[in-house]
Amino acid sequence: MCGRFNITSDPLAKLLMRLVGLPLKGADNFNLAPTEDVEVLRVGPQGEVQLVPMRWWLAPFWAKELSTKYAMFNARSETAANSAAFREPYQKRRCVVPVSGFYEWCRENNQKVPYFITPAEHDGMLLAGLWDSWQSKQGEDELLSFTILTTAAHSEIEFVHHRQPVMLSAEQASKWLDADIPTRELEYLFASRLPMGLEVRPVSVFVNNARNKDTRCFQGIAASVCIAAQPETLH
Repeated sequence: MCGRFNITSDPLAKLLMRLVGLPLKGADNFNLAPTEDVEVLRVGPQGEVQLVPMRWWLAPFWAKELSTKYAMFNARSETAANSAAFREPYQKRRCVVPVSGFYEWCRENNQKVPYFITPAEHDGMLLAGLWDSWQSKQGEDELLSFTILTTAAHSEIEFVHHRQPVMLSAEQASKWLDADIPTRELEYLFASRLPMGLEVRPVSVFVNNARNKDTRCFQGIAASVCIAAQPETLH
């Protein structure tokens, strides 16, 4: 968790304009998989909020070469501060990943059933992430990459999976991007919360293949489950 996103520019672009006044430039991607690029919010060198494309699979700045040997697209919030790969980004390079929703797979009757989890009444989700910058020894172009922080699933959605991304409200996203606030002071955001109401709906196994990108990826095949916002943890 979480291993696929949905990026639907309308209405996600409206959320970004309200939040930071920046337009979404990327195209729709209804089935975005690790190692693909997605636009991410970070703070630039002059303290300005930027929306920049990054690869969804963090490459540590110290890595000798790019590799997908280890799963670096998610980072456990409970251990990221002490991880060799995530420790410095945890301290210095936080980002916010705006998405329209994410997919998760639940094992039912010895089969993995895909679900699409999306905001019930909001224009998108804001997920807490960490980013890094990598360059080869040959001085090739800089590669920006990121990972999504995860936490224990809230009791309302753990029927789908035992982990969930760290979700942020607009106010919390602003704090997460504030470089003047130490990450240690923001760890309360890692609690198992749902800052917005969610719609959880089963979708076709069409989404299983990351090469499939059209709207069939998120079309429901059975009734949705609607979950009210749960801003406080129940664990």
